[in-house]
Amino acid sequence: MKKENTTDVNVETAEVAETVEANEAAQTEAVQAEVVERVDESAALKAQAEEWQQKLLRLQADFDNFRRRTRMEKEESAKYAALPVVSKLLPALDNLERAIAASKQSQDFDVLAKGVEMTARLLLEALQQEGLQAMQTVGETFNPELHQAVMQIDSDEHRDGEVVEELQRGYLLKDKVIRPAMVKVNKG
Repeated sequence: MKKENTTDVNVETAEVAETVEANEAAQTEAVQAEVVERVDESAALKAQAEEWQQKLLRLQADFDNFRRRTRMEKEESAKYAALPVVSKLLPALDNLERAIAASKQSQDFDVLAKGVEMTARLLLEALQQEGLQAMQTVGETFNPELHQAVMQIDSDEHRDGEVVEELQRGYLLKDKVIRPAMVKVNKG
């Protein structure tokens, strides 16, 4: 009987060994399948990351080009910003040159004075079209934001702080003071 028990044990051991081998083979296949799946996922993620990196590089290059183009346009705009004003001032310059030429030929200073007056009028019109305004100062109350007091007088004819005389005209460009008026003020 001992022999039968040994045979049964050997058969059982063989069956267990076969079952263990089958389980190990199944586990090995499952692990291999999982490894292959993860490698595939990793490759897909790597491909997606490379695609995003390429998109990022193109976007960065586009942004750099946009920034460079914007800077160049800004420089170009600043370079020729005075073009409209200069174009409006050219007729006044032409008139000034004609007045000088005419006064040299005729030695008539009345003609020169008329030419200069016409030129001044053209200049003022061109500058007014761009928003230049001459300040009204005489009779106004002194304002340090608009006026620069260079002299003071003591007079009973004017109220205290009143601008009595304009020594140099002041100008506004739209609403901004570009040159304060030089004035004489009553300190009375």
